[in-house]
Amino acid sequence: MNTAFSRSVLAAGLAIAGTLASFSATTAPAHAGAAGYTAKLSSALTAPKSKVVNGVVWSCTGDSCAGPVDGARAVNTCRQVAKTFGQVSSFATPKGELSVEDLQRCNATA
Repeated sequence: MNTAFSRSVLAAGLAIAGTLASFSATTAPAHAGAAGYTAKLSSALTAPKSKVVNGVVWSCTGDSCAGPVDGARAVNTCRQVAKTFGQVSSFATPKGELSVEDLQRCNATA
């Protein structure tokens, strides 16, 4: 009887460990994708600054800015960042960098 109980406890422990391992594996990519947008400003700010852009908080220090993905097209978010913090020399999304043409559109309204 004691052996059967030990096997049940071992099986339950392995099931819990497997569940935790699979949960960690499935949440890691979502967390990694939450990195959001990054922008490099053409001119560094004199002091760190945080402002709401497209409904989310963007933070800039020096010439580097970061904010979460807000659901808008990346070039539209870039425009708002440029209006708020100044001309942008590069803008990266989780899918890659904006093209030169998109950066020109981004900075046209800054």
